[in-house]
Amino acid sequence: MITFDKLRRILVIAIIAALMIAAMAFAASAQSMRNCAPRDIVIQRLANGFGETRQSMGLGANNSVVEVFASLESGTWSITMTSPSGLMCLVATGQAFEALAEALPLKDDDA
Repeated sequence: MITFDKLRRILVIAIIAALMIAAMAFAASAQSMRNCAPRDIVIQRLANGFGETRQSMGLGANNSVVEVFASLESGTWSITMTSPSGLMCLVATGQAFEALAEALPLKDDDA
């Protein structure tokens, strides 16, 4: 039987996967819209303008760094991608961010 905790874990994994896919899908679009600047400037604007701090990060294609910034107070979030040269591009933004930390389901479970 699938419990609420198992469903919640599956949902978290799906949300994280969707965010990473969205980051990769919109990367080219973000660069063409010129939502890019040196990394320190973008981080400063996210912090000062929206109260966002880095919540997670990972390596993307071509050694780019994909990061999720969010404000736990306002719920705003931003996904960025930074190239090896230090150029950071805003990939996606939104509302209603929630921080979740959940373990993967056990291999024996029907998930």
